Amino acid sequence: MPESIVKDKSLAKQGRSNIEFAELEMAALLKIRERFAREKPLKGIRVGMALHVTKETAVLVRTLMAGGAQVAITGCNPLSTQDDVAAALAEEGVSVFAYKGETKADYYRFLNKVIDFRPQITIDDGCDLVTEIHTKHSGMIKEIIGGAEETTTGIIRLKAMERDKALKYPIIAVNDNKTKHLVDNYYGTGQSTIDGILRASNVLFAGKTLVVAGYGSCGKGVALRAKGLGVRALQAVLDGFRVMPMSEAERLGDIFVSVTGGRHAITLAHMKAMKDRAMLFNAGHFDIEIDLAGLGKASSSRKKVRPFLDEYVLSGKKIFVGGEGRLINLAAAEGHPSAVMSLSFCGQAMAVEYLVKNKLAPKVHTLPVEIDDEIAKIALEAMGIRKDSLTAEQKKYLESWQHGT
Repeated sequence: MPESIVKDKSLAKQGRSNIEFAELEMAALLKIRERFAREKPLKGIRVGMALHVTKETAVLVRTLMAGGAQVAITGCNPLSTQDDVAAALAEEGVSVFAYKGETKADYYRFLNKVIDFRPQITIDDGCDLVTEIHTKHSGMIKEIIGGAEETTTGIIRLKAMERDKALKYPIIAVNDNKTKHLVDNYYGTGQSTIDGILRASNVLFAGKTLVVAGYGSCGKGVALRAKGLGVRALQAVLDGFRVMPMSEAERLGDIFVSVTGGRHAITLAHMKAMKDRAMLFNAGHFDIEIDLAGLGKASSSRKKVRPFLDEYVLSGKKIFVGGEGRLINLAAAEGHPSAVMSLSFCGQAMAVEYLVKNKLAPKVHTLPVEIDDEIAKIALEAMGIRKDSLTAEQKKYLESWQHGT
């Protein structure tokens, strides 16, 4: 068996059960797996992954292996690994290096374990694997065919690398697939973030004022679902929410959620102005959206009041922070629903195949629209949904310019 480092190998049976349960909701990805099993488009390809090690990710791993790939995987966040899933994958012959609650030292040690696997394709969520390869293992880049990136934060970093002419192998921005960000970021983040907040705090949402920092696809999803729970959300005028600077919202909010992909959306100055017992949660990829270092230094005490909820005493007020400021939907909950991740991971599987079959320049790419449309078609078929096709006359009309009023 390949080398693996997981928390408890005895959890493998429960992990397999959870993976199989996820597969029931991931019919689209299973359709791609069936084709991969027949055609073996990834035969002999080594795929190194830094993704959240969840039951849904395990379904992607199984799909890549069905296509002939060898896989090594580590987590992309210290708190997001599901230990039973990691144990199950290790038992299935995957090189797994991950456990929930990793130290920072282990996090980077495990990234380097995946790099030692000498991947020809990388799959990343947040760009840490790509960055580690470029900064410390540049000699192996000539062996790498390309990579795929899962999330907005990673795309931001990769485009910065491209601008600086630092990116040395092609990356497909899977996050930019319509079938990914219009479903995963919007529906997935909205539901799973609220799920994480409720599991961490069990707070009543109805009647609270929620402040959402960031109104991209993720922020929109969070605000919409919070509104459905009776929250008076502060965002996006045209969606019926109030919009204001954080310097004004800081005094009004009961619950704060950061989903910006940036740094210090919520600062110490903001926290000092907040109400007593304000609750702070982050749904962005990294733990820098809330200035936790500043909060820690300025607080007179800190204690854990629930498994994923810490209490800070700041100037006599209690400030609560969920999931150590990390992705609350994975730190305290289970991440996006399996049906959502099916679409996202269809994109990852198709991106890996596309990289193997096409030689691309070292920059950030998006999958051709035809492949994105194919993913949507597979998903609709898997759901049993039928739709009309264009007639020859309709197709001709859409391709012409002569017909006017």
